[in-house]
Parts: sequence; C-alpha cells; structure tokens
Amino acid sequence: MGLKFAVLGGSQAYDLLKSGDINGERLGEIKTPYGDSQPVFQLGAEYGNAVFMSRHGEKGYSTTAPFVNYRANIYALKEQGVSRIISWSGPGAINPEYRIGQFVVTDDIIDETRRRETTFYKNRGVGFVRQSPVFCPTLRELAKSSLNSLSLDFLDKGTYVCTEGPRLETPAEIKKFAIYGADLVGMTLVPEVFLAKELEMCYASICYVTNYAEGIVDRPFKPGELFEGLADDEDRENVRKAVFNFPQILKKIANEAAGNNEPCVCQSLMARHKNRGDIGADWHDWVSHG
Repeated sequence: MGLKFAVLGGSQAYDLLKSGDINGERLGEIKTPYGDSQPVFQLGAEYGNAVFMSRHGEKGYSTTAPFVNYRANIYALKEQGVSRIISWSGPGAINPEYRIGQFVVTDDIIDETRRRETTFYKNRGVGFVRQSPVFCPTLRELAKSSLNSLSLDFLDKGTYVCTEGPRLETPAEIKKFAIYGADLVGMTLVPEVFLAKELEMCYASICYVTNYAEGIVDRPFKPGELFEGLADDEDRENVRKAVFNFPQILKKIANEAAGNNEPCVCQSLMARHKNRGDIGADWHDWVSHG
C-alpha cells in the first residue's frame, strides 16, 4: 500500500457524490484548531488507499471559494495520514487557445487573493517555503501519465491566477492577468497548495476549462443563466463530459500513486527549520492556532 492519497474535489464534486459516481464510507467532518473541515469520505479499494473531500460541500455549492475553510481542510487531511493530494478545479480560460472541457495540469500560480488565511505559521518565525516548483513534480507526472493513458485531451502546463471572488473578474482585470502570463483564472487553488506544502504534503491540480474569461470571446449578458451567459450550451455540455471523466481519472491516478513511493522534494520542505531546531518531528507542534 502506497502513501495515503486524497482527492480534493472542486466544482461539481457534490454532484458526483450525490449520483454515487464517487462514493465511500462517510467519515464526517474532522475537528481541527481552525474549525471543522468539510466531510471526509474513505473511498473504496478500487481507489487504493484514498480519501475524498468536496471543498464546497457535499450536497451542493454551499460554500463559495473565499469562504472555504482551507486551513481546516488541509489540516484534516494531514490528520487522516494523507501524504498526497490531487485537487480539481474548474477555472475560466484566459489563453484563447485553450478549449472548453480541456484538462490542464497546472505548473504555476499567481496569487491575487486578498483576505484569506494563507499560512499555518501565523505569528511564527517559520514557513519560508520555496515556490519553485509550485506543484508537486511527482504528482504532476502521475496526473499527466494517467490522462495520457486514458486518451483524454489535456495540456501539461498552465499558469493559474487565483482571484478573491465570489464575483467574477472584470475585462480589464483579465487583460492585466494576460499580461502577467496567466492562462487560467479561478478562485480555489490559493491557499490550498501553499498550506499543503507547509505540512510537507504533495499537491497537484487538474483543472478543466469551464468557460472563457471576461473579454476573451464576445458573449452577450443573459440573466438567469450560469455566469450570466459567459458559458453557452456547447460549453456546458463540454464541461459535463469533462466532469463525467473525473471518477475514472482519479481512480487511475490513485492506483498509480499507490505503486509509487519515490522520495519527493515536498516531503522535506521544512527540513531547514527542523535542522535549525525551530520545529520538531511532530507536525502538530509546528502550527499556530490563530
């Protein structure tokens, strides 16, 4: 049995739970110093040694991105013995060459959030974690290998800009992000990836493109529709097909991860602080509770 693996589901993860396409034993919310996490599910043996969590809630989009308790979720997964996390997210495309429904294994990130708790080490003198590579190289290779073996359309890199939300971005903001070099815009990967790295957990993300960002294509305003018309019927169908593939993708990655125990740089990200005596072996003692 390999290192324990977690799937952090994003947009529409709750639909897959409701339909039974992803199921398992419900372990429930985990109490943490930062409050309760979202419910954790122990997945079946076909997923290897894996657990599942829907970051926005198990029954619907009950918690929007800026109000997700990211610290509680990551802490809870660590408490469950998780060493590796694959997240999924449904961002918009800034890069006009990207296709709706296409998968992207992101390799870099731009943080445009403003009011989120982004560290476990608040008011402490530790936590200077290098951010290159941002996402775990071992897990990214597993994700790419799995998508390739399933013959799915994907890009092997892309820069994700994370905005505060819950509002969508203005056309001028999207132009700015394009100048920065961003390919995708979403609201969830920050601070998840940074928090996971602080606890020496491997973290990678598979995104699926849900729409074109504001100003990339000409879409009229349509009240009452998803994103007020930013996504059309064809886009929604392509997204539906992408989400439908996630159980198969995650099963493939989880089983490949179960057979791969190679040492990873993520597992030694706090080594300097350990060597200096700032922190000990027990990760519970590393974090502040503020």
